[in-house]
Amino acid sequence: MKTEIKNTIIKAYSALVGIGNSLQSPLLLAVRLYWGWQFAQTGWGKLRNIPHVTQFFMSLGIPAPGVNAWVVALMEFVGGIFLVVGIGSRVTGLALTVDMIVAYLAADRRVLSAIFSDPGKFYNADPYTFLFASLLVFVFGPGKLALDYMMSCHFGKLATKSGISKSGTSHCEIPIPSR
Repeated sequence: MKTEIKNTIIKAYSALVGIGNSLQSPLLLAVRLYWGWQFAQTGWGKLRNIPHVTQFFMSLGIPAPGVNAWVVALMEFVGGIFLVVGIGSRVTGLALTVDMIVAYLAADRRVLSAIFSDPGKFYNADPYTFLFASLLVFVFGPGKLALDYMMSCHFGKLATKSGISKSGTSHCEIPIPSR
């Protein structure tokens, strides 16, 4: 009886893990599509109004505000497109994460300093969801529904130490359950 309950619990937990694992790539795709689009729109808006962005950066005391306005606008626009397509995802995620950390430091420093004393201020600030999304892609990668993944499958061991898992199969193969 106890063994039967234990086996049922193990099977149920394994099923739950399987469901969670099967949702990883669709979730990462949704994050990339939505937040990549948001980054691209934000970058495009900045590109269309560089003088205003330069003035804003100047008011924040950012060095070389004209150059930095172009760098940030292009990084957000191109980076957003890269996230949508899923190419260069980890590098893009890192670059956009740094961009959002700098946004906190430059424009929302008092909110950043209240991260533990008043976390609501931190996560209600404009850069928060952008930071979270770019950090998520940087840490977890783009998922299997991305050009990065397809290219790594096509070209071999791209961005991995080994293309072969412990089970001896390629990281690109989709395991087929036995009946």
